Amino acid sequence: MPRRHIRVTGAPEAPLRAALTALRTRLDVPAGFPPEVLAEAERAAKAPVLPARDATDIPFLTIDPPTSTDLDQALHLSRRGTGYRVRYAIADVAAFVVPSGALDREAHRRVTTLYFPDLRIPLHPEVLSEDAASLLPDRDRPAVLWTIELDAEGRTVAVDVHRALVRSRAKLDYAGVQRQIDAGTAEEPLALLKEIGELRERLELERGGISLNVPEQEIVEHDHTYELAYRAPRPADGWNAQLSLLTGMAAAELMLAHGTGILRTLPAAPDGAVGRLRRTARALRIDWPHHVSYAALVRSLDPHRPHHAAFLQECTTLLRGAGYTPFRDGALPALTTHAAVAAPYAHCTAPLRRLVDRYASEICLAATAGDPVPDWVLEALDTLRARMTEGARRAGTVERECVDLVEAAVLKDRVGEEFEACVVDVDEHRPTTGVVQLHTPAVIGRIDGPTPLPLGDPLRVRVTEADPERAKVRFEPA
Repeated sequence: MPRRHIRVTGAPEAPLRAALTALRTRLDVPAGFPPEVLAEAERAAKAPVLPARDATDIPFLTIDPPTSTDLDQALHLSRRGTGYRVRYAIADVAAFVVPSGALDREAHRRVTTLYFPDLRIPLHPEVLSEDAASLLPDRDRPAVLWTIELDAEGRTVAVDVHRALVRSRAKLDYAGVQRQIDAGTAEEPLALLKEIGELRERLELERGGISLNVPEQEIVEHDHTYELAYRAPRPADGWNAQLSLLTGMAAAELMLAHGTGILRTLPAAPDGAVGRLRRTARALRIDWPHHVSYAALVRSLDPHRPHHAAFLQECTTLLRGAGYTPFRDGALPALTTHAAVAAPYAHCTAPLRRLVDRYASEICLAATAGDPVPDWVLEALDTLRARMTEGARRAGTVERECVDLVEAAVLKDRVGEEFEACVVDVDEHRPTTGVVQLHTPAVIGRIDGPTPLPLGDPLRVRVTEADPERAKVRFEPA
């Protein structure tokens, strides 16, 4: 079953740290960077390739979790007649990384930044990802600057992308942004985040796109014990995500027009998968009339409600099968769209954390300028799909294993205790086996019973196993 993202507040105690260290060893996760990579990163940090254009007069800002220092994106929003202008600055990793150099080879080995509850394993050395290349406030940084003109309805009417020197003025976090907007104290450009975000959300619904507001699990260390809770995404999370989607859609259109690129694609879900979701909705007592589309239903759900949150989690099964699709020389692929976006889409807004985004930026810069795509980009296109597929698989494994491990740590001293839960999944072939979601703490686990499980019904359950070393939690009906 797909898992929620998990983050940790506070410092994990020694047993959990030891278990996470063992997990990294078992998954063969890269540890420190080789000396030659660190040396090249230090040199690059001191002497990046700076762009000719200067856009440091634009007061950009960033919106990220409060502790984040690897800042990929900075934004500036303004009105343009009856429409809007979105400026989206993306960290220019290519200003620091030499093709085929030690940094580049190591990035191809790592593929993505990996997130564990206690630390992250970065794609690039911290001297770049959390300092010289990061769009930190009050520092001049090379960036790939997207300028996207929107009409009064939020539709794209013009796109430009070029390299520029930028300077962020403020590092904001989602909670603070939400408070300012809700209180009406946010000034432009921040106040426009809601206005533009809601317009883009309406257009997403119109084209049949889907943004899943799946709650996040949060672990809090307190007096050497752990507590788990769910955090539903704030509206500001969604508005900010719409700007990234907007840029990714613009990148895909540039690539398709240029005849060379690498798209993030997802085929439409088979009828059987949607039919299964309808049965799940019925079991969870979620009203889904036949005339209501899947996208419209998802948008109507409240992630604060346990049954809605459980259904949103089940909806992530329709996102399985997403992949990377490279193409070149005008030979467009058979599938060019991402079913959840309901449009062509490309990853391009997180180059500090994802390898493919650096290549996407180069293709879009070439397309805008009418220049040939650099040879080093073309040479990597054929291997990027396999590298990104393997990187995404490893990141998914890390996420699942970490959640299992942390949940086992939360319940390790509570074997035999009983909890109120809800049955959120039942094995179609073995109806006595399924998945339950505890009301509190925020744990999801396997359950085995003597009789068929009641999907969607409340159920009192007993913990039968909670083993952090094996990252395993099991329940039985109480």
